[in-house]
Amino acid sequence: MESNIPTPTLHRSILSVLEQTGQIILGHDQPVRLAVACLIAGGHLLVEDLPGVGKTTLVQALARSFGLTFQRVQFTSDLLPGDILGVSIFERESQTFQFHPGPIFNQVLLADEINRATPKTQSALLEAMEEGQVSAEGATRPLPRPFFVIATQNPLEQVGTFPLPESQLDRFLMRISLGYPGFAAERALLTGGDRRALLPNLQALATPEGLLAVQDEVGKVHAADPLLDYLQALIGFTRACDLFKVGLSPRAGLAILRAARAWAWLAGRGFVVPEDIQTILPMVAGHRLHTVPGSDFGGQDPIAWWIAQVATP
Repeated sequence: MESNIPTPTLHRSILSVLEQTGQIILGHDQPVRLAVACLIAGGHLLVEDLPGVGKTTLVQALARSFGLTFQRVQFTSDLLPGDILGVSIFERESQTFQFHPGPIFNQVLLADEINRATPKTQSALLEAMEEGQVSAEGATRPLPRPFFVIATQNPLEQVGTFPLPESQLDRFLMRISLGYPGFAAERALLTGGDRRALLPNLQALATPEGLLAVQDEVGKVHAADPLLDYLQALIGFTRACDLFKVGLSPRAGLAILRAARAWAWLAGRGFVVPEDIQTILPMVAGHRLHTVPGSDFGGQDPIAWWIAQVATP
């Protein structure tokens, strides 16, 4: 078991990011912590909620706090893949075509309202999210490191949305929601003015190099054999249970472990405990598991029911 993880200086810098972001996104400490866990695990993040609850502000605050270059793209029905990836333009002076990189060539791409774009445009992100590179205009170009896609999504019942395909959803390590703020947090919003006005004043409390170092440490957080047995039992249950359409894939299992390691690291531990898995499971597995219509979970949330069926080591 690693006893020197997390490194104190790295841990303090990430905790300071949490604190600063929490001052912008009031009343949402748990979603903010989950978002940071997703990024230090090296994953992409999907924020799904109603318009106006702070999804875009959260992403901008995180990018600024981590000191990352970022670009916001408003996804619309007429957005084309080239608007994201880039295009080649003929230059008269050189008499050649020169590739002009699109907004994806930033460390953070904020895909705002991603499900308002057509499936063709959504699919332009697949290679970038999986392999950290872009193939365009006959060439493959690496993306900067670290690289994250943080997307916001409106509920599917709203007008003008296109459901994300399974292959696209699976690229997101976590899907989180913010929800409405509590009474005290909303009163602070009403009396304190627009929190977005504070974004330009945010300090970069971490560096891209520091974030890469944190990601390396997160990957070394210890997972004991009994913990892996528990994780495999959870995954196996979804494959054997006839209440879920399809069981979790091996990639989903790796995603759960990555997120649990990040959650343990944030807690100041160099090892994973079952509670880490149970905490992050709804956000990592919720968009990957689909229940069979009419399934009976005894009035419980399906994931809470699923956790209760598997013995904790």
